[in-house]
Order: sequence, then C-alpha cells, then structure tokens
Amino acid sequence: MTEPESSTLRTRLVDVGVELVATEGVDALTLREIARRAGVSHGAPRRYFPTHLELLSAIARRGFAQLTDRAAAVTDPDPRTHLARLARTYLEFAFDNPGMYELMFRHDLLESGHLGLRDTSLPLFGVLVDLVGRVRPDADARAVAGALWAQLHGIAQLWSWGSLQLATGADDFQPLLHTALDAHLGPVGER
Repeated sequence: MTEPESSTLRTRLVDVGVELVATEGVDALTLREIARRAGVSHGAPRRYFPTHLELLSAIARRGFAQLTDRAAAVTDPDPRTHLARLARTYLEFAFDNPGMYELMFRHDLLESGHLGLRDTSLPLFGVLVDLVGRVRPDADARAVAGALWAQLHGIAQLWSWGSLQLATGADDFQPLLHTALDAHLGPVGER
C-alpha cells in the first residue's frame, strides 16, 4: 500500500470512529465495528493503530480539536464575560457530543500518552487558568481553574444523566453555570 493510501485509510478509520461515537456512543467503538464500517478487514486497523487505545486516542484527539475550535471562537474583552462564555461553550459541547465528551476525558487515554492527547487537552486548561488569573489576581489561578473545571465537568455529567434536573427542578443549566462561576470568581461586581 502506498503512503497516500495508508494515510487515507488511517483518516477514514478515525472518521468512522468519530461518526460511530456520535451516533452510538463509546461502547460501540470496537476495532471490529470500526473496520466493518470502514469496509476493511477486522485486522486492518492494527496496521495503523497497533492498540485499541491508539485508535481511541486518535478519535478523542478530533474531539479536542473540535472543542478547541469552539473555544477559540469565544472572545470578549472582559475576562469574566469571556470566561462565562467559554464555560457555556464547554457545557454545550458536552451536551451536543456526549459520546465524544466521555471518550475525551477517559483517564486511560489521557494517561497512555498516545498521540500526545494530554498535550492536546492541557492548552484548553491553560486558557481557563489565564482567564481565572485575570479575574482573580488574588488567588492561585491554577487551583481556582481546576475547581471550576471540576464543577463544570460535574454539571456536564449530572445534567446529561438527568440528575441535576431531578434534584433542582431546573430545566435550564444556565443558573447552575452562573452559580458555579460566582462560587469560584465571586459574584459579579464584587471584584
């Protein structure tokens, strides 16, 4: 197989995985199913991705690229407003892409080091740290950003499961988002 054919098949396998996780979720991402949908033998993916984790990492990398693109489109001269818009974008990405979101934050993929996945995810956290530091120069920006991210991740998960709606009676995540921001940044106008 020539190099362009190899690159094309590698890309097609990832494309199929991205579509599969979007339509059927993480549990559908087997090597056999991806190969079947790509129209190749069940052993073909191993030529390009020696382990299942490497293929899953390539698929998750696409998710981080999508989230990074969405985050880059969010701007505002006021750091708190920028941060609020970025947090909403993060949650909307999680709600719009539940399978990909779940895959992206699997600890085994992030820890495996395949395709520099951690290097893809950490710059997003760096943006959060920078904005928090500009809003809260009095605080340890990494710690506050970490706590805020953990809360956003929790909102994303609990909302997607329906738990927050049940517990709070809310039908919109925005009040929870504003409460989380106020908890970590202080109420609007306080600083």
